[in-house]
Amino acid sequence: MTDHLHLPPHKVVRQDRPYGSIVLRSGYEMPPCATSTNEWLERWAAETPDQVFLAQRSGPGWETLAYGEALERVRELAAGLLARGVRGPILILSGNSIDHALLTLAANYVGLVTVPVAEQYSLIPAAHGRLKYVADLVKPDLVFAENGDAYRDALMIVGSAALSSTPGASGAIGLDTLTGGGHAVDPARAQVGPETIAKLLLTSGSTSDPKAVETTQRMMTANQAQIAVCLPFLKARPPVLVDWLPWNHVFGGSHNFNLVLANGGTLYIDDGKPLPAQFPRTVENLSLVSGTISFNVPVGFAQLIKALEQDAAMRETYFRDLDMIFYAGASLPQETWSVLERMSLEVGGRLPLITSSWGLTETAPAALLQHARAKGAGIVGVPLPGVAVKLIDDGTGRMDVRVKGDTVFSNYHANLKQTSEAFDDEGFFMTGDAMRFVEPDDMTKGLCFDGRLSEDFKLSSGTWVHAAALRLEMLSVLGGLAQDVVICGAGQNEVGMLIVPGPEARNGNALRGALCCDAAAEIRKRMEIHAANETGATRTVARALVLADPPSMGNGEVTAKGNLNFARILDRRADLVVRLYENDDPASIVISI
Repeated sequence: MTDHLHLPPHKVVRQDRPYGSIVLRSGYEMPPCATSTNEWLERWAAETPDQVFLAQRSGPGWETLAYGEALERVRELAAGLLARGVRGPILILSGNSIDHALLTLAANYVGLVTVPVAEQYSLIPAAHGRLKYVADLVKPDLVFAENGDAYRDALMIVGSAALSSTPGASGAIGLDTLTGGGHAVDPARAQVGPETIAKLLLTSGSTSDPKAVETTQRMMTANQAQIAVCLPFLKARPPVLVDWLPWNHVFGGSHNFNLVLANGGTLYIDDGKPLPAQFPRTVENLSLVSGTISFNVPVGFAQLIKALEQDAAMRETYFRDLDMIFYAGASLPQETWSVLERMSLEVGGRLPLITSSWGLTETAPAALLQHARAKGAGIVGVPLPGVAVKLIDDGTGRMDVRVKGDTVFSNYHANLKQTSEAFDDEGFFMTGDAMRFVEPDDMTKGLCFDGRLSEDFKLSSGTWVHAAALRLEMLSVLGGLAQDVVICGAGQNEVGMLIVPGPEARNGNALRGALCCDAAAEIRKRMEIHAANETGATRTVARALVLADPPSMGNGEVTAKGNLNFARILDRRADLVVRLYENDDPASIVISI
C-alpha cells in the first residue's frame, strides 16, 4: 500500500561519549522558525482571512471565527489591555473557548504573559487551596473567567481585577468592553521576539507542588518548525482538529493549538471530555466534523472505539479525512490500536499514521516523535531536529533521559533553586524520565518510555523496583477492579500496592470505595495468577490494600490532569502502608478497609 502521507524516514546521529553516556540528535536540520506566534496569525489573516480558525458549539451547530476576524479582535483586546495598564500575568481560570483563545493571543501579541490553570482548581471547593497557591506564585494583574457567576468564589480567592465574557453578579468587567480607545498596539507588538515569555504553564504536580514553567515564544515556534519537518502533511493540507484537550496543559494549549495556528488550520473546540457524563458530547461533536488529526489520551480512545463500533455514520465522518491518530499521556493498549487500524481500512481503505511523542511542559512539549510508521504502541520515537537527547544507562538497559535545545525552558518562575537543580553541568535538562531502546543496535527504531526515575525504590534486599512499569502491569492484571494503583515497599521485603477501586470492585451506588462482596477474592486470585508467572520479588506484588477513601485533589493527591500524585498519597497515607506491612498473612493478600 502506497503511503499517502509521504513520511520521512527516521534519521538519527549517535555520539558515544566518555563515562557511558550517549547523545542522540536528528539527522535533519533545524529549519528557520517564526519569531513569535504573532507571525502565524498575521500571515493567515492576510493570506486566508475567511478561513475558519476557531469554532465552538452554539445550539445545534457551531459559532465560528475566521483568521481575519481573529486578528482584528486580538488587536482590539490588546489595545484594551494596554489601556488598562496591565503589566503582570493574566490568570485564566475557565476552560477552552474562543474568548479564552482571543485573550491569550491578545496578551501575547503585546508581550503580556498568560497563566491558564485547570478549571478544577476553581470549580471544586476542595481544590481552592491549589488556586490560592498558584495566585500567590504568579501574582496576577488580571484574572479571566468565561462565566463570572460560575467562577465567582474563585475570583474572590484570587482577588485581582477580573474580566468575564458574562460577568453576571461577579463584579467583573465585561470582555466586550475591553477596548483601547485608539491606544496603539504596534510599538508593543514590535518588542515581542523569541525570548519574550508568552505563558507560565504549570507542571502536573505529580511529584511535587506544581512549578510554573516560563514558556517563551521561541520554545513554541521552534517546536512547530521541528514537527513540520517530520510531519510534512501538515503543510500539504491545513489540519482540522476536533479537540477537547485542556489549554492549561502543554499538550492541548501549546502543541495542539499552535499546530493549528502555525499551519493555517481549523480548531473545533470539543466541549466534551472522556468522562461518563461528558463523553456523549464528544461523540456528538465528532459526528458533526471530519478532522484530519485526532489527538487524545488512551482512555479517550478506548471510549471512542466503543462509540465508533456502534455508529456507522460516525465512523464514516471520523475516518474520512483522517491523516493522523496521536495518543499521549500513557501507552495505547494494542487492542485499541488494532481496532483503529481495522476500522480505518474498512472505511477509507488507507491507514492514518498512528503515533505518539514524548516531552514535558519544560520541553514545549515535543522532544521525541515517532514519525515513521510503527507496528504497535508504546514507542515515543526519535529526537526532533535541533534537540539533543542525552541518555545515561543504569546498567540494565534503562536510561536516564536529559535534553537540550531551543525548545527547552530556562527558568521556573520565581524559583531559582528548582531551576538550578533542573540542569546538569552540561546544561541538559534532567527530565527524571527513563527510556529504553526499541532495538539497541538500531537507533532509528526509536525509544520507549520506561517510567519516572523518582518512582523507583529499593527493597530491603537492595534490588530496584521499577514502579511505573509494574504499575501498568498490575492495572492490566486487575482490569476494571482497579481505577489506579500506587506501588509501594521501599525498604520492605516485598512489593505492595494501594488500590483505588474501579467500577467492577465497587458496590453499585455505594459511597467511596465500598467493595463488592467477592471483589477482594477476585483481586487476590488475579494477584496469585500473576505471581505464579513471575520470578523475583521486584516483579511480584505480594500484598495490597484497597482504599476506602478516594484520593483527593484538594489534598494534592490528584493532579489537574487527573493523575495520581504517588508521593503525596504515600506521605498522607503512611499509616495505611504501615498497616499493609504489619499484617502477617501470607503473600498475595488483600486487605479491604
